[in-house]
Parts: sequence; structure tokens; C-alpha cells
Amino acid sequence: MDADLFWLSDRQFARIAPHLPTDTRGKPRVDDRRVISGIIQIMLSGARWKDAPSAYGPRKTLYNRFQRWAAKGVWARLFEALAQSDGLPAELLIDSSAVKAHRCASGGKRGSDTRPSADRVAGARPRSTR
Repeated sequence: MDADLFWLSDRQFARIAPHLPTDTRGKPRVDDRRVISGIIQIMLSGARWKDAPSAYGPRKTLYNRFQRWAAKGVWARLFEALAQSDGLPAELLIDSSAVKAHRCASGGKRGSDTRPSADRVAGARPRSTR
């Protein structure tokens, strides 16, 4: 095995194995550990599917497994199960990109115009006549 490639450890795979689908029909599935390691390698590196290292098996298998499991919700259920398995996290992180603000929250087109305070406006002469 190449040292630069990602491989799930025995412990990691043992933790996710119970959550993987078992309802396969037809040909037996290619080794889950190898394929999932390949999918994680692609996600970590940001590479294209066709650039996946051959150590993980056929690139088309990696792509098909990722797409099919995404459509079936396997990845979402797996992540949810793993997130809930250890109880509350010791740390929580928030990224600023997750906090949305309306475009006028920074002042919009008006920029940095300041408005007079209510005290000054109350004591000023009326602008219109009655």
C-alpha cells in the first residue's frame, strides 16, 4: 500500500461496517473497505474521479458507489449514526460561511450615512409647514 493514500484502519472500518447496506443483489460487491477508502481519498484530495489511484480499484466503481449510496441516503444515515454514537461532542465549531446575513445588514446602498439622533431631531425646527 502506498503511504500517500488514505486507507481506513481496522478500527475505523469496524465502526462503520454495521451501517453499510446489506441488501445487494446480483454480483457480490467489491470490497467495501477499499472502495470507501478510495472515495475518502478523492474527497480529501479534491481530485477528479478519473484521477483516482488504481490501488482503490476501478474508478467507475468508486464513482458509482458514491452516487448510488448518495441517492439512497446511505452516506447521510452513516454520518448521522456516527455523529450520535459518541453522545455530545467535546467541541463545537462554527464557520462564518454558515451564518447568513441579509444584504442590507451591512448598510446596503446607503453606505455609512449617519442619521441624526432623535434628541437633535426633536429640538429642530419642523421641515414642513402645516
